[in-house]
Amino acid sequence: MSDEPRASEQKGRQARRQFLGRVGAAAAALALAPGVRLIDLAIARPANEPASSAQRWGMLIDTGKCASGCDACVRACNDEHGLEARHGPATDAQWIRKVTVRDRQSGASTSLPLMCQHCKHPPCVDVCPTGASFRRADGVVLVDKHTCIGCRYCMMACPYKARSFIHEQLDNQKSYAPRGKGTVESCTLCVHRIDEGRGRIPACAEACNGEGRRAMLFGDMSDPQSDISKELARNSGVQLRADLKLDLGIRYRGID
Repeated sequence: MSDEPRASEQKGRQARRQFLGRVGAAAAALALAPGVRLIDLAIARPANEPASSAQRWGMLIDTGKCASGCDACVRACNDEHGLEARHGPATDAQWIRKVTVRDRQSGASTSLPLMCQHCKHPPCVDVCPTGASFRRADGVVLVDKHTCIGCRYCMMACPYKARSFIHEQLDNQKSYAPRGKGTVESCTLCVHRIDEGRGRIPACAEACNGEGRRAMLFGDMSDPQSDISKELARNSGVQLRADLKLDLGIRYRGID
């Protein structure tokens, strides 16, 4: 066989690969609500202000101020991101949930909100085969749903059971919190609010403040002058499963 036919075959294979790549990208975009691109959530922030490692966004939760019968944080998260049934079929998505932990020796129980812990060394990122799970430079762990193939390895790897899988076709999505059937999702720390750059806090913390409990303190853990840094300096806070050495962005007070 001459070199000329071989070169022609190689060009043909390359053209087919490029065509299939374009078809795959188009199919992924069509799976979403019209006009919504899930990748926008992953990079949502002012174009001239990229996420920076100068910040480490996190939250300190004081369980002593968290009432067992209060679910204001859960309701606010569901409303903020369109997780309720009124946005489509009922789902079991839980970006934040209330749990009760009990001391086996004393029998004392504590109520606390549990969500993605925004680890510095996230296991979900380590096991993701496509890079869909990733950690921004400012500490926020997210899922690029254009790249997510729904394998759910990240759900198995998460020690906090903080991720949900979308089984249903969804309608009436929020433009800043797009979701897609067949993908995994979890708490984003309301990244769309963070990226506005106006000092807005996550919906859960805002709702908790609105209830007068102020159990959830959000801020920049890298800024020694921030309220959260000052509180952590006075009391470092507890990391759930600290033995895993994941360096969590969510810290708790009032549990041992």
